Amino acid sequence: MNKTSVFLIAAFFTVNGSLFSQTDELFQNSKPASTNIVGAEYPRIDAQRRAIFRVRAPEAQSVVVGLGNTALTLGDDGFWTGVTAPLDPGFHYYNLRINGVEVNDPSSETFFGSGRVMSGIEVPEEGVDFYLVKKVPHGQIVSFWYFAESTGETRQAYVYLPPDYMKNNDKRYPVLYLQHGMGEDRRAWANQGRTNFILDNLIAEGKAKPMIVVMEDGGIAAGMGGARRPAGAGTQGAGPGQGQGQGQQAQGARPQQGQGQPPQGAGPGQGQRPGGPGQGPSGMPSFWDGFGSVIIKDLIPAIDANFRTLANRENRAMAGLSLGGTQTYQITQANLDKFANIGIFSAPFGFPGVETGYNGLLLKPEEFAKQVKVFYISMGSKEGAGTGRSIHEQLEKAGIKHVYFEAPGTAHEFQTWRKSLHGFTQLLFK
Repeated sequence: MNKTSVFLIAAFFTVNGSLFSQTDELFQNSKPASTNIVGAEYPRIDAQRRAIFRVRAPEAQSVVVGLGNTALTLGDDGFWTGVTAPLDPGFHYYNLRINGVEVNDPSSETFFGSGRVMSGIEVPEEGVDFYLVKKVPHGQIVSFWYFAESTGETRQAYVYLPPDYMKNNDKRYPVLYLQHGMGEDRRAWANQGRTNFILDNLIAEGKAKPMIVVMEDGGIAAGMGGARRPAGAGTQGAGPGQGQGQGQQAQGARPQQGQGQPPQGAGPGQGQRPGGPGQGPSGMPSFWDGFGSVIIKDLIPAIDANFRTLANRENRAMAGLSLGGTQTYQITQANLDKFANIGIFSAPFGFPGVETGYNGLLLKPEEFAKQVKVFYISMGSKEGAGTGRSIHEQLEKAGIKHVYFEAPGTAHEFQTWRKSLHGFTQLLFK
C-alpha cells in the first residue's frame, strides 16, 4: 500500500469521526446506539443513559437535537457535538433541527410514529432483555396483502409466524390481532414494539404458546393529520425491519434494529397523541371508521384462509395500545363471538363502563369469566390513572375476573407496551 492510499484511508475515517473520536473520553466510555445505521459510531449511549451526538454540518448556524432540546457545539473540524441529559430507558423518537429546520439524523434508522417518519434511538434498560435478539429459533414477519370488500381496497398486514411454522405443515396455530396507537400504523408493533423477538424468546423459554400475530392498520395514523390511504394503495417499501436472519420480510423492507417509544423533546412528548377524534358513522372516531368491519368481515377470514389457524374464538385474541386499546374495547364488545381473549394497553378513553360494557355482560361476572378467558388491563406507572388504573378499580369493585399490570417507571410509551405484550402473551391459549 502506497503513502497516498494510507493518507486517503486515514482521511476517510477522520471525516467520519472515528479516528478523532477514539481519543475522546466520551467516545471511550460509551457505545453506539443499537438503532444506528450500519457502521455509524454516533449517536452513542453512555453508562448514565446520556446520548452523545456528533453531526457534520460545517455551514450550519445552529444544530439542536430534539431530545430535551439539546444544543450542539460546532468544532473546528465542522462537526457539531453535544450530550443530552440522562434519558429514560427504552426507545425515543427524535429529530435534528438544523438552522431551525427539522430533519432526520442520517446516522440513525427511521420509524413511522407521531404521524411522520422520525429518527429513533434505543436506550438500554439494565437487566431487561426480553425484547432483545437472542440465540433462539426465530420466527418471521411476512407481508400479507388482501382485498377488503368492506372498504373496496387492497390492504396490507404484517404477520408474525412462529419459529416452527414452516417446519410443521400439519400444525395449526392460535391468532393474536394486535393494534397500534394513534400516529402509528401497521409497522409499529413490528418495528418499535419488537413483537417478533418478544415472542421468539417466550416460545423458546416455554412461557408462551406458539402463535400467529397479525398487525394491521387500524386507520389511526390519520389522527395525527396524515392522509387516509387511497383505495388500492399500500405501503410497499416500508415495512418491519427486524428480519435479521429470520426469513421473509415485508416487500421492500430494509433491516432495522429499532423499537419505538414516544418522542421526548420532539413533537408530542411521551407519546401523547394530540387531536380530538370526531365520531364516524359506526360510533368509532372518524379517522378509523370502518376498521371494525374490515377486521371481522375481511381480515379474519383472509387470515384463516391463507394461514394455518385455529379458527375459533377460544384460539383468537385481540389487543391494542393507546387508541388501539380503545379500538379493542369497541370491536371485541360487539364481537365476543369472535374473541375470547382481550388485552387493553394504556387505552386513554372509550371504556364502556361496568354498567354498559360488553352489552351488560360485565354485570354478570361469572358469565363474563366463562366467555372471556383472558381480560388484561395495563398501563405505565407514570401515566394518568384513566389509561388503566381506574378501569382496573372498576372491574375489581364489580368482581370481574381480570389481570392488571402496571409497568414501574414507564409512561405512555413502547417500553410500557413491550412489557404489556410480554405479560399478556404468556397468559394466552392455555
